[in-house]
Amino acid sequence: MSPVALTDLLKNKVVLVVGGTVGLGAGIARAAVREGASVVVTGRRPEAGEALVAELSESGASAAYVQGDLGDARSAVAMVEETVARHGRIDCLVNSAGLTTRGTLLDTTPELFDDHVAVNLRGPFFTMQTAVQDMVRRGEPGTIVNIITMSQHGGQPFLAPYVSSKAGLAGLTRNAAHAHRWDRIRINGLNIGWTETEGEDAIQRRFHGAGDDWVEKAAASLPMGKMGQVDEVADFVVFLLSERSGVVTGSVIDWDQTVRGALD
Repeated sequence: MSPVALTDLLKNKVVLVVGGTVGLGAGIARAAVREGASVVVTGRRPEAGEALVAELSESGASAAYVQGDLGDARSAVAMVEETVARHGRIDCLVNSAGLTTRGTLLDTTPELFDDHVAVNLRGPFFTMQTAVQDMVRRGEPGTIVNIITMSQHGGQPFLAPYVSSKAGLAGLTRNAAHAHRWDRIRINGLNIGWTETEGEDAIQRRFHGAGDDWVEKAAASLPMGKMGQVDEVADFVVFLLSERSGVVTGSVIDWDQTVRGALD
């Protein structure tokens, strides 16, 4: 069999991007469409979702928006079910949504902790469950990529509930990949480092008093002279979703410019 070219990586694939209306999720949706996929994006804000679908559809791509809240387990299931209802199947799933509200071990309330677990762990559990059920029922392979975080290795003190939930997602990624490797369903995760997104801009301004020049200051403090970029992450996700990434499964990859465990 001839190798797959690095074009049309997702040709004729049905891809669901959860949390795909803005930021990294929207970037992944754009990259998937560029590589030939039919894409469904989900999110809580219809105006953002419909705007992205209109943009993607201008090129003739198949794109749809499904309103949903990943923090609601029933809504998480419904996102996948709607994708299957529209296209008859789901081939690829990306769990891109995430809650990053700050909290330390000392000041995190039970409500805040539960919110993080609901969005960052429980929701992805049930989108994965529903997608894998469809793949197994059809007897067809599939791929899943979970957007995790470098912080799941430990993180800063003010990210206690976030780290707890994302570390759980890293473990779930490995567990599900092992459980379904004989079904030819590949499940991987990306530990994303500091990345320039609309959401990160809002977080920096809200919680850290950042000014208009915060991106430039952040870039200057990093080894590569820039923050991670959405299009770079999106291309990597598309590669992992595609057959071109081969047999890789159960990997939680550090996508960052810091080296875990190394010291100066």
